[in-house]
Amino acid sequence: MAQLPQARRSGLIVEELPGETLVYDSESDSALCLNQTATHVWKHCDGKTTPARMAHLIEKEFQITGGDEVVALALERLEKSHLLTTKLAPHLPGISRRELVRRVSIAAALVPVITLILVPTASAQATCRANGSLCAVNADCCSNNCLDNGRGVLQCT
Repeated sequence: MAQLPQARRSGLIVEELPGETLVYDSESDSALCLNQTATHVWKHCDGKTTPARMAHLIEKEFQITGGDEVVALALERLEKSHLLTTKLAPHLPGISRRELVRRVSIAAALVPVITLILVPTASAQATCRANGSLCAVNADCCSNNCLDNGRGVLQCT
């Protein structure tokens, strides 16, 4: 029996934008950006839809052939990004975006892409600046003193 991919929903904040989806993972303090193809596959990871059915839907939605390979790559990347609750058997080991575009003759924009966005931790955001650092207001500095250094530049003192 084929594995049915299940999307992880807990601990995630999801914001859908035109052409992409932003996913903030509160468990790992990381943010991901899914392009429209990866988003389409992830939305169908409901534990009921087979990868073959997803491939059919991808082919229909984006007017392409080779939906199986597109879905396999998307599922591999979703799993690596910890956005699936199920562990899937590898389908297309090591396929690259370039290989997929060459093999399936699809537009590069339709290759599933998941980009990691760096998110500073709360403590990093709240860290004060040491003496000699550039500043704009007193609150920027650990010393709470942001003063003109005599050359028109504000620095922590």
